Amino acid sequence: MRAVVGLGNPGPEYARTRHNAGFLLAEALAGAWALGAFRRNGPARVTRGVYHNVSVALIKPQTYMNRSGAAIRPLLADSEFDASRDLLVVTDDAALPLGTFRLRARGSHGGHRGLESVEHALRSRDYARLRIGVGPQPETMPMEDYVLEEFTDAELDELLTLLPTVGEAVACWVTEGIGPAMNTFNRRPRPPEPLP
Repeated sequence: MRAVVGLGNPGPEYARTRHNAGFLLAEALAGAWALGAFRRNGPARVTRGVYHNVSVALIKPQTYMNRSGAAIRPLLADSEFDASRDLLVVTDDAALPLGTFRLRARGSHGGHRGLESVEHALRSRDYARLRIGVGPQPETMPMEDYVLEEFTDAELDELLTLLPTVGEAVACWVTEGIGPAMNTFNRRPRPPEPLP
């Protein structure tokens, strides 16, 4: 089984925030892959199904960002689950410009509290991650404030326009693995265009 964990914060007050880019992708994939509604399953909302003959689970932690690792722990009970092969964590990244994304096979949390929690739960940095650009962060605004601020309508439109391509990257990871997905979809980020 392949597990795609979209990080975010639960509750309608966070639905349009930059920190919820992972939730937005998980919801888009559930619709595109006709997996059905997310249902509460322990510390997460989960939908499961089959995509191109591969069992998949889309997971949205309900523990708030700083405790996202709690939603990963149930996956580790399956002796056949190998996080380095079967887990893709999707998160926001204020260091990447809006309209871009990057796949990585492994790495550090880079100060992202959700990824830090996942690493703590796994006791490893050896898992794939997909970072969706929500930047640039204004120099005068603290990171915590920036990621919890809502997207403007124009920013949200740009993100929603990108999600089908990000979904193709996730589909490639599901069917072919992280190497082919990175080779196909990682490209030099384009500079952000000024918003109207």
